[in-house]
Amino acid sequence: MSTAIALRSPDSGESLSRYINDTHRYPVLTAEDEYMLAKAWTEHGDVDAAHRLVTSHLRLVVKIAGGYRGYGLPLSDLIAEGNLGLMTAVKKFEPERGFRLSTYAMWWIKASIQDYILRSWSLVKIGTTAAQKKLFFSLGRLKRKLGEYGSGDLHPDSVTSIATDLSVPEDDVVAMNRRMSGPVASLNAPMSADGDSGEWQDLLADERPSVEESLVERGEARQRSALLHEAMAVLNDRERDILTSRRLSDSPLTLEDLSVRYGVSRERIRQIEEKAFEKVARQTRVLAAAVAA
Repeated sequence: MSTAIALRSPDSGESLSRYINDTHRYPVLTAEDEYMLAKAWTEHGDVDAAHRLVTSHLRLVVKIAGGYRGYGLPLSDLIAEGNLGLMTAVKKFEPERGFRLSTYAMWWIKASIQDYILRSWSLVKIGTTAAQKKLFFSLGRLKRKLGEYGSGDLHPDSVTSIATDLSVPEDDVVAMNRRMSGPVASLNAPMSADGDSGEWQDLLADERPSVEESLVERGEARQRSALLHEAMAVLNDRERDILTSRRLSDSPLTLEDLSVRYGVSRERIRQIEEKAFEKVARQTRVLAAAVAA
C-alpha cells in the first residue's frame, strides 16, 4: 500500500515546520466518512480511499512523534517511522468493529516509532521483549515519580518499586538504568552547557493518556461491558455462574471449588467453562457486527 499511496514524509531537504503545517491541510473525517472510506479500501481496494484515511491522520503522527524527541533522534525520522505505522494501521483496520481509526492507529504509530528508537539507540542489548521495551520507555518517567534524578544507581526501594510496577526482574531495572545513565547517551545530561535548559530526560514522552484518549478508552470500555452483558444472555444459569466465577471475578474460583458446588468432576467444569466462553465470544461478534451495521 505504501508504494501505491506514495505518502510524502519529511526529509532533510524540506522545512519540518512546513511539512507539519501541510498536515493540517487535510480535513478531519467524520465517523461516517471514515467508515465509508475504510469499507471502500478493505472491500474494493480503493487506493484513493486509503490515501484519504492516511492523510487525514498525519497530524496524529506528528503529535505522537513529538513525544519521543528526548531520545536524540531527528523529529523528521520519527515522523517518517510513525507514518509507516499509520499505513500499517490503515491496512489492518476493520471498520465493522465500531472503533475509530485514530484509536486503532495510535498503537501502530507508537510501536513503529519505538521500534525505530530501539534500533537506533547506541545501547547494547537493551532487549526487544515487550517487558524490556516497556522498561526502556517507562524508566525515566517512573524515576522522576520516585524523585530519582541522578545518573547513578537507583535506591534499592526504587528498584523494587519499578520492578513491581512493570512486572520485570529487579536486575533488569538496575541494568537498564545503568545503560541509560551511561556516558554514551545519558538522558540525565544537560541540554545546554549552562545547564539552564534542563535535562534531556525532561523531553521524554509522557505515557499518560491525553484527556481525549481517556474519554475514548472509557467509551470503548462501556461499549465492551455492554456487549459482554448482552452476550451473556445466551448462557444458562450454570454456564453463566461458572464463566463468571472462573474468568470475570477478581478472585477466580478453582475447578475444584466449582466441582464441589455442582457435584461434577473438575474436567466437566472445565468443559462447561470452555463451551460458555465460546458461546459468549461468538455472540459478542454477532452483536458487534450489528452495532457497526
